[in-house]
Order: sequence, then structure tokens, then C-alpha cells
Amino acid sequence: MALMEMGVRALSTRLPKVISPKNHAIIDYATAGSFFLMVPFLWRRNKRAAIVSLVCGGVETATSLMTDYPGGVAKVISFPTHGRLDSGLAGVFASLPSLMGFADQWQAWFFRTQGMSVAAVAAMTDFEVAPARIRRRRYAA
Repeated sequence: MALMEMGVRALSTRLPKVISPKNHAIIDYATAGSFFLMVPFLWRRNKRAAIVSLVCGGVETATSLMTDYPGGVAKVISFPTHGRLDSGLAGVFASLPSLMGFADQWQAWFFRTQGMSVAAVAAMTDFEVAPARIRRRRYAA
């Protein structure tokens, strides 16, 4: 796990910041959807993996709904804070198979790849972009 974290940190400084807040929101909801879509597929094979997938989908959806970006509803979490949460969630998603006892089964690869993709998206997102309503207020004066 520490090796993956070091790799993500090394790559995050070198990857271009090409993902906008709107695209990040779309990717977040797609990630949550993929977790939810895996639940029925995993249920017959590994109930622990299915429950973990359901929880991960819920966490990703809740985080997205509370973020101050296009697609967010409650606007409780700032976009830069969402970026820090994504970095932490990437590690959690990747380590859950070990914590839940199915690290040696094929279902673990889904969670590990999801963790790596969340980390890559976070590394390629420009979190310093000001939200549109702040930009409008700034230039309206």
C-alpha cells in the first residue's frame, strides 16, 4: 500500500492538470455507478465484496453530492477539499479487499483498479480552479 501511495505521489506532480471540475464530477458519478453495478454481479460470488462495493458506491456518491462543483447538490465540501478526500478514498478503495479478507481472490482486482483510477483522476484534476459563482462575483464588481 505504501508503495502505491509513493507511486501516486510521484506521478501526481508530473501529470498534466487536464480534468475540469465538470469532467471530474462526471467521472466521480461514473465511478460510483460502477461500484453499484458490481453489487449484483458480486453478490452470488462474494457477499463481502458486494457489500464493500455498495458502501464504496455510497461513499463516492455522498462525497460527490456534497461537493461545490457542477453536479454537487449540497455544496458543503470545497473542490480542493474534495481532491484531498479523493486521494484518501483511493487508498481506502484499494486496501478494502485486504481489510475485508478477500485480498487473494479475483474480486480484489476490481477495488484495486478503482483505487488506482480514482488516484489518477485526482492527480490529473485542476483543483485550483475557482467555482463559477465565485468567478462571477469577482468580475461583476
